[in-house]
Amino acid sequence: MSTESSPAVDPLVGLRVPEDPACDVFLTGTVFLDIVFTGLDSAPVRGTESWARGMGSSPGGVANMATALARLGLRTSLAAAFGDDHYGEYCWDALEQGEGIDLSMSHTVPGWHSPVTVSMAYEGERTMVSHGHEAPLPAAAPGAEPRAFPHCPPRARAAVASLAPGRSEPWVAAAARHGAQIFADVGWDETGRWDLAALPDLAHCAAFLPNAEEAMRYTGRDTPRAAAHALAEHVPLAVVTLGAEGAYAVDAATGTTAEVPAIDVAALDPTGAGDVFVAGFVTGTLADWPLADRLAFAGLTAALSVQEFGGSLSAPGWAEIAAWWQQVRTFEAQDPAALERYAFLERLLPAASRPWPLRRAVPTIGFRAP
Repeated sequence: MSTESSPAVDPLVGLRVPEDPACDVFLTGTVFLDIVFTGLDSAPVRGTESWARGMGSSPGGVANMATALARLGLRTSLAAAFGDDHYGEYCWDALEQGEGIDLSMSHTVPGWHSPVTVSMAYEGERTMVSHGHEAPLPAAAPGAEPRAFPHCPPRARAAVASLAPGRSEPWVAAAARHGAQIFADVGWDETGRWDLAALPDLAHCAAFLPNAEEAMRYTGRDTPRAAAHALAEHVPLAVVTLGAEGAYAVDAATGTTAEVPAIDVAALDPTGAGDVFVAGFVTGTLADWPLADRLAFAGLTAALSVQEFGGSLSAPGWAEIAAWWQQVRTFEAQDPAALERYAFLERLLPAASRPWPLRRAVPTIGFRAP
């Protein structure tokens, strides 16, 4: 894993011991090349040409979560397929060299082109067009049957999974058996059944983080907070995100509950905000912070991300968090009680920022060396 771009803060520094796994967080999924057009005055109109005032390119898809974790100082390992085209090379380099993410579990697929998403941001909304094909499994040894990828995840403190109805990922159970805490979110149930029994990997999860609508549909409860308590009967820690209202969490083991309001910001682009929230919550959990601090930190990182364009482009690091904390305390009308909610940041923030500038939004895939 690259150390050149390591962040100035290691949130687990006081907890690390020699026998720890080398990996803090493992995750797997599809990496897209994201091309983001910004500065559009309105949605594109049929039959016309629109010019954007800004543009950025970056790895997307599961790379949003991996980048968010790495920028918060967690040793992150990603298992993914990469195309052998220029897009795939760019994404690999941006993640491994630019973000310090361990790609030893990833592989390049000859003749497979990278999935691509074009995102157009305007008026606080986004419109996306994607193209791609499912990556073939890695070639097996002669005479052996192809196996699911990844079939043997590394030892890690935690792993992040995305649950889907009727689907079980063998790596999730394997990671849990090897001691990883599994953090999971879930997508929209296109079947309309909304049956928790259809999420078999939920049984391996230490924490489940759906949004309010998903939580209410899966539990049949009519409020997000009631849904969180119902989910806590199935998983040790239930966290329900409430959008502009913040988040609510229930710890099933202790009965502890916590609710933290959202930070009011001018949102430019919500892409990747959910991934950043999960990354912030994973960070606080592995660092053994109080539940309310974990929620506050996750909400803060998500709020910082929506003020910038793109997915992995906007994931904040400790430099951005430190800058926010320094600025917010200068506001004359600042509510002292609201400020106290984030006082725990004082002992965490770096004395010196991460090396600058970071390799983020660029309007091209790369320049050739002279």
